[in-house]
Amino acid sequence: MSTAYRKPVSLFWWLRRRSYFLFVLREISSIFIAWFVVYLLLLVHAVSTGGDRYAQFLAWSRGWVLVLNAVALLFVLLHTVTWFGLTPKAVVVRVRGRRVGPAPILASQYLLWLLVSAAVAWVVLDG
Repeated sequence: MSTAYRKPVSLFWWLRRRSYFLFVLREISSIFIAWFVVYLLLLVHAVSTGGDRYAQFLAWSRGWVLVLNAVALLFVLLHTVTWFGLTPKAVVVRVRGRRVGPAPILASQYLLWLLVSAAVAWVVLDG
């Protein structure tokens, strides 16, 4: 029984092309999205247990956690933008029997994202 020769693959194969690099960054972004979910759950728990626990949570959220959340925000934005870019390829929208091009689908997603962000900001900033 003979085995076929396989050329060794570098650990940094994903740095050779921009598309590979973005693919790996998008996959890594999932870790930061999971962190945001955990952080939000910890925040809800701190708020629900009372003022002292919430104050401790806010104190803990300074420093390295703030930096981690800033990095996570960048990864979440990358994840969102790349996901929006994939949507026109995955979803076929037809209007009056004709396929809608990618531009209107992308525009509607970004417009909805902007409207929801504005609504959230309005609620959080107390109108």
